Amino acid sequence: MTTMTAHERAAAQAYLRLLESTQAVLTDPQLAPYAGVMLTHPMAEADEALRAAGLSGNEDRLLRLVSSLRASPASVWGRTG
Repeated sequence: MTTMTAHERAAAQAYLRLLESTQAVLTDPQLAPYAGVMLTHPMAEADEALRAAGLSGNEDRLLRLVSSLRASPASVWGRTG
């Protein structure tokens, strides 16, 4: 498992929320036309979290952190045990 800081964990979680939100919006034909508006907040949240963690432009590290969270589902929402 990858060791991560609190900021890195928050960034990985925000990225996962953005992915899940994007999938939900784009798979619903009624919502898809509003994707830009509906995803503005999750995108801003993820951007800010990435900046705070120093991960802007470091996709390799971000994706390792996301993989680590996915390997431990209880940690995705901040629970560690």
